[in-house]
Amino acid sequence: MAKDTTMGILAHILAIFLGFLGPLIILLIAKDDESKNHAKAALNWQLSLIIYFIVAGILTLILIGILLFVILGILNIIFCIIAAVKASEGEVWKYPLSIGFLKIK
Repeated sequence: MAKDTTMGILAHILAIFLGFLGPLIILLIAKDDESKNHAKAALNWQLSLIIYFIVAGILTLILIGILLFVILGILNIIFCIIAAVKASEGEVWKYPLSIGFLKIK
């Protein structure tokens, strides 16, 4: 019997559109540990991304922050898509540059 990967995929895809709220909702409503692990991985990345955006905002004073905003936005989309594909294969993907706020089992 194939395992259901829908919640894991949803955790990563919702992060593109809702930021940290999508994975947080999945983390709160998921019943199985695998879905929770996907939500935690996505949430770690989204919380890290908030910190990176704050730093980029500060760096806009010297103009490099504008470029960082663009790079971070592109990385967010690419990383979330890669993580969703990995989730469809049943694998929890650790986002590069992600700070481990929540422990993944």
